[in-house]
Amino acid sequence: MNLERLVAIMRRLRDPERGCEWDLKQSFETIAPYTIEEAYEVADAIDRGDMDALEDELGDLQLQVVFHAQMAEERGLFSLDNVIGRICDKLERRHPHIFGNASESPGWDAIKAAERKQKPDDSALAGVANTLPALDRAMKLQRRAARTGFDWPDSSGARAKVNEELQELDGETDQKRRTEELGDLLFAVVNLARHLKIDPEDALRHANRKFEKRFRAIETTPGFDTMSLDEMEALWVKAKAAQSD
Repeated sequence: MNLERLVAIMRRLRDPERGCEWDLKQSFETIAPYTIEEAYEVADAIDRGDMDALEDELGDLQLQVVFHAQMAEERGLFSLDNVIGRICDKLERRHPHIFGNASESPGWDAIKAAERKQKPDDSALAGVANTLPALDRAMKLQRRAARTGFDWPDSSGARAKVNEELQELDGETDQKRRTEELGDLLFAVVNLARHLKIDPEDALRHANRKFEKRFRAIETTPGFDTMSLDEMEALWVKAKAAQSD
């Protein structure tokens, strides 16, 4: 089985006497950025509809799991088998209507909420990883808070909050306070997106693609780097009109 082969390769790479110098130097902390990067590359392959790349990127992501598990096993913490066992237990526990005696599912959110109550930190916000992309983490925090009733009844309250935060940003002169107010504004925009049932990460990703496509279209114009801002803006308007997205 190829998973067993991958585990054996990783063990050899981490062998203190015969292993790879680079692999031996790594730790959970140094490998974590690669793990995040590989997850994004999986998402990118899916976004591009490139299934050959997806097959390759999923392998890279699997390597990250095996790498972390190998380092943990070396410290006597847990093994890859423990990791797989934990996710198997979790899937069965969260699907009692499939693997248990429940007549229907109590709902994913209810199950996860019950699990959180069994942990030392039983806050509604517990378990929202600090390392998530900021937009995604803001959305998750807001969703968790909303389940307790701490939420605007509709999008109008969220929209008014955006205006309020804009005014506070405009009225601030201290750079540190400006940073805080801009953060509040971004958080408020995420809240508005949630009420409009729009994923802010997807919305910003789409905006990034539009910007890149339009800028690439205008930057090849002869003399672009010597144009005035008004001339560049005129080109931008033309590119925007020419592109449907």
